[in-house]
Amino acid sequence: MRLVGFCCGVSVYWIMAGKQTKVSRRMLFTWLMLGGLILLIAPAKWTSSFQFAFLRVFRWPLSIGENISLSVENRGIGGDSETVSRKKYRELLNHYANMEARLRQEQAKVEQLTGVRESFALGNTKLVEALVYPVSIGKGNSEILIDKGADSSLAKGQFVLAENSIVGTISEVSTAGARVRLITSTASNMAVDIGGTKRFMRGTGDNLAKIPMMKNKIEAGTAVMAARKAGVLNTPITVGRVLRCDRNMDSAVLWDIIVEPACDIQQLNDVVVVVMNPQGQK
Repeated sequence: MRLVGFCCGVSVYWIMAGKQTKVSRRMLFTWLMLGGLILLIAPAKWTSSFQFAFLRVFRWPLSIGENISLSVENRGIGGDSETVSRKKYRELLNHYANMEARLRQEQAKVEQLTGVRESFALGNTKLVEALVYPVSIGKGNSEILIDKGADSSLAKGQFVLAENSIVGTISEVSTAGARVRLITSTASNMAVDIGGTKRFMRGTGDNLAKIPMMKNKIEAGTAVMAARKAGVLNTPITVGRVLRCDRNMDSAVLWDIIVEPACDIQQLNDVVVVVMNPQGQK
């Protein structure tokens, strides 16, 4: 222990003397290294005594630092009413992420419905969103079943939209839901507007529809619009597009316009029903 004290004293002496006499860095490093080696090889009882002596001397400033650190830690863990634990923080962060994802989903739906509204003047009309029963979508593409929920404004003949285009009309309404006759159904005979000409479009039952006996050949890709219908639809809306033109079997001078739906009917998840003049609105 005396040897340790001697080395420490010599080191302090050289350090203090360095203020008046110039001490090389190499000499200072040598003495400090020597002191460290002596502490390393000294018996455990000597070093333990040195540690306890150091704690007794510097107990007061060390206790102040410890109290400060504990105070800060306690406030961070939950001592302050404005802070939360790490577990609660993760829980709130995950909740925020979930709510943000739900908000994006709802905003997408709103944007879709807004796009439908802005694409034509609906006037005194509301849009009723409904889910499609996937099992009702058959290979024939003739009809689908939708869940109308608690909405009681759905009625036979109303137009049904998907992806800003008409996919069919309601053919039957029950307490459980509604049945939608698709434009590709053989039972469908819808008034349409193509190139400024009013005609009827019939479903062919093979995911297509046909406008028969047209005088002029129509260019592929031309939009086919559902014609306005009083009390049901107040503006034309896209139904499909011209796929090709075939010669009419009964008259070689006439054309049958083959139309494909404007959306993929097989992938329908939800639709929107156009309700004109809903009850409770002026």
